[in-house]
Amino acid sequence: MLNRVIKTRTAALTLAIMGGTFPFASTQTQIESNVMATNAQPHCVILLHGLIRTPRSMLRLEWELKKQGYQVVNQGYKSRKATIEDLAGPTIEAALSECKLGARIHFVTHSLGGILLRQYLKENSIENLGRSVMMGPPNQGSHIPDEMGDWVGFDLFNGPAGAQLGTDGLPPSLPPVEFEVGIIAGSKSINPLLSNKIPGDDDVKVGVEFTKVEGMADHVTINVSHTYMMNNSEVIGQTLYFLKNGIFIDNSAPADAILVSDD
Repeated sequence: MLNRVIKTRTAALTLAIMGGTFPFASTQTQIESNVMATNAQPHCVILLHGLIRTPRSMLRLEWELKKQGYQVVNQGYKSRKATIEDLAGPTIEAALSECKLGARIHFVTHSLGGILLRQYLKENSIENLGRSVMMGPPNQGSHIPDEMGDWVGFDLFNGPAGAQLGTDGLPPSLPPVEFEVGIIAGSKSINPLLSNKIPGDDDVKVGVEFTKVEGMADHVTINVSHTYMMNNSEVIGQTLYFLKNGIFIDNSAPADAILVSDD
């Protein structure tokens, strides 16, 4: 049953279906043509969840990626137990060790996960690095630590890494990206009190403009909030499309409707 409407051009849908690149393939033949039949090299997608979350938050995305034929490593880490610098290396190296030998390596990250990837690539290189999608990344920091960092219990609840995510914290100090990355920002506020502290549109945690980073390949804004954006059908569809094509679907202008199943 088709339950959700995603706004974009009908022409983009037609081309996607004809080219076999529609994000939600419905048959095994379509799935195999998306990745396996067109690429002899294996493809491994590493998932990195956000602050105060676990790999369970990425399970729907993991399932959709596996349907497309990717090997998926849904990597967990103790996001509240250490600094970004101390988390990045062990987390990403543990995930890389699970990917098949010679695989092309892709990343899909949520929030803090994207900052771990940038921190790691600041000091390391990854052989066969492919495309990455960052969902709601505070690439220029978040205003929430700016406003609430002095509150009693903030550091205890968010940990050392959470305390580093302000607009004058670690993320703005990282260099421009030199790898192929698409960024998905959320623009749905469900907490006006927090959103009033963030300039422009936001997802309650990160301003749309503050998700951007110099060197990014593409950027799209979707009407979702921060915490559960990784489970949204449109976010998943855009993620799969970017991994295959290096751009988001119809990022230029909205028009007609694409129907995507939530099943």
